[in-house]
Amino acid sequence: MSERIVVDPVTRIEGHLRIEAEMEGPNIARAYSSGTMVRGLEIILQGRDPRDAWAFTQRICGVCTLVHGIASVRAVEDALKIPVPTNAQLIRNLMIGAQFILDHVMHFYHLHALDWVDVVSALEADPAATAQLAQTISAKHAADLGTDTWPKSSAGYFTDVQRRLRGFVESGQLGIFANGYWGHPAYKLPPEANLMAVAHYLEALAWQRETARLHTIFGGKNPHPNFLVGGVPSPIDLNSDSAINTKRLAQVRDLIAHMRNFVAQVYVPDTLAIAGFYKDWAERGEGLGNFLSYGDLPAAGSNDSASFLFPRGVILNRDLSQIHPVDLHADGEIEEYVSHSWYRYRHGKDRGLHPYAGETRFDYNGRGGVKPPYEQLDVADGYSWMKAPRWKQHAVEVGPLARLLLLYANREAPAHARARELVDYALGTLELPVTALFSTLGRTAARTLECQLIGEQLQGWYDSLIANIRAGDTQTFDASRWQPATWPAQARGAGYMEAPRGALGHWIVIEDGKIANYQAIVPSTWNAGPRDPQGMPGAYEAALEHNTQLHDVKQPLEILRTIHSFDPCIACAVHVADPATGETIEIKVN
Repeated sequence: MSERIVVDPVTRIEGHLRIEAEMEGPNIARAYSSGTMVRGLEIILQGRDPRDAWAFTQRICGVCTLVHGIASVRAVEDALKIPVPTNAQLIRNLMIGAQFILDHVMHFYHLHALDWVDVVSALEADPAATAQLAQTISAKHAADLGTDTWPKSSAGYFTDVQRRLRGFVESGQLGIFANGYWGHPAYKLPPEANLMAVAHYLEALAWQRETARLHTIFGGKNPHPNFLVGGVPSPIDLNSDSAINTKRLAQVRDLIAHMRNFVAQVYVPDTLAIAGFYKDWAERGEGLGNFLSYGDLPAAGSNDSASFLFPRGVILNRDLSQIHPVDLHADGEIEEYVSHSWYRYRHGKDRGLHPYAGETRFDYNGRGGVKPPYEQLDVADGYSWMKAPRWKQHAVEVGPLARLLLLYANREAPAHARARELVDYALGTLELPVTALFSTLGRTAARTLECQLIGEQLQGWYDSLIANIRAGDTQTFDASRWQPATWPAQARGAGYMEAPRGALGHWIVIEDGKIANYQAIVPSTWNAGPRDPQGMPGAYEAALEHNTQLHDVKQPLEILRTIHSFDPCIACAVHVADPATGETIEIKVN
């Protein structure tokens, strides 16, 4: 009998994820992905006012923050045929773009980089040699990307970082760097590269605090900004010379520069420098080879998907010569299966349901309760609180790699040429072929290049917004369309969103002014979902089953590398409840 190893919980992610892997020698033969907490948000929304759905759904997760609110509002707008003013689109693009950059940088440095960076090894580094390395890398990419070099690259700077790190280690408490597999032979970076990465890890902590301020200017707060219904809470009056108005305008410009500079001067160089030591991972974690994007970031004043910065479509079998169209409304396109989930459908577990007809019903075990705890997953039956979404019966991967591949392949996309330029630059730097994109390394690099691409768009959206307002374009939302008296008796709509982690869809059915049905398929359901009735694995499972060898089953670093390359957000797919009482956690602040 093959050995089955268990990783539970998978750390440095959002939410609760369990991975089980059946081994054949050092190789993973079969992998199983399980979301271990239940989500019942769809049930909570039934019978509520559709205008309130965005506020509930935006709290699905505190990391993804605004994306569920946008998908929800778009679903209601689609159902009620409400047009979106041009300036509102631009503000949404700015908010989404800032979310992408904030999320991707945080993921790389604080969740994923420690799979490649040996923190303790940084104590052996020569700070002067580290400074030379950092200056060389920064100068090379600054010249190629047309930016300045990162200013914090002196020997004294790295000496200070090393001193702080040594204090952690010598105290016997690594603090934020605890519980790593430090010293694992799969780590390949020299000490100087490790010290450089640790320094940038700490820099990114302060950087993200400043970056979140753009959301507070347009949205009032972060997380969960309030700008989608009723207008932005911090208005900018271009006809006013008040100090606060001038300060807000200056802050937005400075924050955009702040984001762009860190991405181009630190994030991109670090990713390519680290990837250069791990090029063997360009042949690991390939997975399904099928990729889906709903598309997003429309051109100002357009709802045509052809204007999206990120194109909509599906790539099958790694074939970049053909892009298949996607319809979020049509039966037989997007369906969810529960044959290997702890849910049930009225008409059997092997049937797929379109989200408009979707059901969130728990599977009972004959003893009056939900499936009990387990020592190992019952992979022949249900083994996850996630469903298995499929596009025309195909399991697909979503996320930055899917978007970048669609940009690379779609010559009609507005950002196609720049995306291809960035991809070719990265592949040329690493001396890797295009096929390297279909891998754990490619998935990680795609997230970085996407950040560079979005950073280059932010100033343009901001300039267009200001120009429209200065020109007197104050097109407003028709509030009468938001009143239930104007709604049809029945309506349904699909709200799309390309969240940082991938294709996010919300589907709503409205009857007599209330929500009759609501279903959300989140990126981590697409990627982390279990097998379907045909036994087809989800994206996590397929990626782990492709060329993954473990050096030590007690320290499964290799599993973490591939799983983290997807940036899991299981909180979006499953939610926490006490299995005995049904109560959620109560927190009191005195």
